[in-house]
Amino acid sequence: MDNFKAFIVNKKEEDFSAEVRMIQQKDLPEGDVLIKVAYSSVNYKDGLASIPNGKIVRSYPFIPGIDLAGTVVSSDDSRFKEGEAVIATSYEIGVSHYGGYSEYSRIPGDWIVPLPEGLTLKEAMVFGTAGFTAALSVHRLEENGLTPEKGKVLVTGATGGVGSVAVAMLAKRGYHVVASTGKQSEHEYLRKIGAAEIISREELVGEKIKPLDKQLWAAAVDPVGGKTLSAILPKLDYNGSVAVSGLTGGTDVQTTVFPFILRGINLLGIDSVYCPMKTRKLLWQRMATDLKPEGLLDTIKSEVSLEELPAVLTRILKGENRGRTIVKINPTDF
Repeated sequence: MDNFKAFIVNKKEEDFSAEVRMIQQKDLPEGDVLIKVAYSSVNYKDGLASIPNGKIVRSYPFIPGIDLAGTVVSSDDSRFKEGEAVIATSYEIGVSHYGGYSEYSRIPGDWIVPLPEGLTLKEAMVFGTAGFTAALSVHRLEENGLTPEKGKVLVTGATGGVGSVAVAMLAKRGYHVVASTGKQSEHEYLRKIGAAEIISREELVGEKIKPLDKQLWAAAVDPVGGKTLSAILPKLDYNGSVAVSGLTGGTDVQTTVFPFILRGINLLGIDSVYCPMKTRKLLWQRMATDLKPEGLLDTIKSEVSLEELPAVLTRILKGENRGRTIVKINPTDF
């Protein structure tokens, strides 16, 4: 492992590059645990890291990839042993600390989760940050009293990473899932992963957003935000909740106090980056058991190599990716 491959972005004044090249272990940042990376994954934030004006990367040169799963090569942290299978997502990984698009990665022990029984390294990266965000959304909704008996659950941006996994997880849990998408061509895919109903983005938002509207859903998972979130709030059932995790639809939300004071609506913010480790481990355990959809690998994932990353990162920024894309780095059956 004197020399190994990594996908590196670099920016010098007006010159920007994003390419696979060879680096050495000494080029990696400090950390407690050296990991041989088996798989990483592709997230919207990774797409932003791959362009010169994405405002994600804090210094150059840099290795993106906010997710990684692999096996421990060496460890200065007593919690992790050589050969142990581990997951590392969120925190500063792929933002200010070199990420998962590398054959080897050195990570602080406090950012690492042991691979739970019931998950392979590949499955862990089919989930990745997007899947973890979906799991946290479902978990928070259920903490706030959601059960399948309460009614229908809306999922927006349903063909994206968070949306796809949320649809599949909710269906696995027995919920009646209403999937919202702007892609007419993806209806069959959404039904395959568990959607009971599909509505268009236009039908969801409508011509005019009212302060209060007809009650349609017991809860919603919303990785879109913006106008979409504005349209959801007036249409939730009494005491309903919406778990919000994204802003692809914009940062501004136009609403009134009426949904909150007349219907007791709960607006739940979902942060997967600095989620406490106790909750993080609990959710990964749930993702290996009751939140693990059947046929996870067959329905929502595609696989690419490091060399194929640029094209995929471009597609995710255009909203053209479906489901989850994992990056094969040192593939294993572990």
